Amino acid sequence: MRRGIAATALVASLALAATACGGDGDSDSESGGPVTITYWDTSNATNEAPTYKALVQEFEAANKDVKVNFVNVPFDQAQNKFDTAAGSKGAPDVLRSEVGWTPAFAKKGFFLPLDGTEALADQAKFQPNLIEQAKYEGKTYGVPLVTDTLALVYNKALFEKAGVEVPKTWDDLKKAAATIKDKTGADGYWGSTAGYYGQPFLYGEGTDTVDADGKKITVNSPEAKKAYGTWQGLFDGKGLHKADTTADAYAHIQEAFVSGKVASIIQGPWEITNFYAGSAFKDKSNLGIATVPAGSTGKAGAPTGGHNLSVYAGSDKAHQEAALKLVNFMTSAKSQETIALKNSTLPTRDDAYTDKVKADPGIAGYQTVLPAAQPRPALPEYGSLWTPLDEQLPQIAGGKKSLDEGLGDAETAIAKLVPDFSK
Repeated sequence: MRRGIAATALVASLALAATACGGDGDSDSESGGPVTITYWDTSNATNEAPTYKALVQEFEAANKDVKVNFVNVPFDQAQNKFDTAAGSKGAPDVLRSEVGWTPAFAKKGFFLPLDGTEALADQAKFQPNLIEQAKYEGKTYGVPLVTDTLALVYNKALFEKAGVEVPKTWDDLKKAAATIKDKTGADGYWGSTAGYYGQPFLYGEGTDTVDADGKKITVNSPEAKKAYGTWQGLFDGKGLHKADTTADAYAHIQEAFVSGKVASIIQGPWEITNFYAGSAFKDKSNLGIATVPAGSTGKAGAPTGGHNLSVYAGSDKAHQEAALKLVNFMTSAKSQETIALKNSTLPTRDDAYTDKVKADPGIAGYQTVLPAAQPRPALPEYGSLWTPLDEQLPQIAGGKKSLDEGLGDAETAIAKLVPDFSK
């Protein structure tokens, strides 16, 4: 799950207007020349896209029969743009798709099933839960390119100065925060009010926003109320920073952590590079990474995020074959190693975690927490379920609504997204 992909709407619209999409049935293959395919990359235009573009150029050099039109599309616009383009048979041949989009686009018939194709020739090399997450109704519609999850990231120096252990439970975290405040003056923990960051609390109580198998909304269940009660309690107390409900909350929390003003936060590996840019982590070894604390059930877990590469089902055979070849190359162990080394992102296959890759303490740390990552259910609407929580949780944390009222309103909003689910 990536944040803040920077690009202007004007530049994006011009780039997309100039894009020759696979659905148009380019005549290059018919004339005997190289097949030209279009690849929509949704990574950060400044920090990540250059690595992907360089790999595409490497692919072209090794495959003279394929040309790739590389287009970087702002992440926050890509889902809607692809939906519109695919609906009019003008989508790119390859899309870097956030894992939550995969079942939704597969349900609409926009993605090509990849089972038995060149794209999944190395399927056994990938982490099984990531392949499972790329499936919809038993078929695989994406090849995992990068993965992520949330972890408790902490400032080792502040923890050592305070003499506290890495917390195993949310109660432990509360106690550690108070001690850190007493011993160092820094806040011990600053939590987020965003829906995605509330997921570990739900998992810690053995629940989720919905029970996809049982087709039931569970965001207002007793277990969920207990989970969000724990979450709410971490905004009030010694060493616990009060809730930030402003539009810039994400940036405020991040800045406080990297500057050493707060000792721990819940965060994902997409911020590894930015951690290192902060004054508190000039020495990279000061960055601590641990599994999120457990709830009252003893369970600890965080959502699995990341991106798959998917192939457009509306392209002709020649373009699909070229697209499958590109996907196989971009998700190979060698390419994933390059991406990890350049972008500090997590590979999706074990053979890409080479010694060079694990020399980065951020990547090595996040690799250790991946086993606790919870795959998302193959529910097309699942990614949209956090929107009601993004609206309600800040109001709960800010005291504008009670926990019962806010979760009740979230339940009502979610019921409109999954109308066939019971409450």
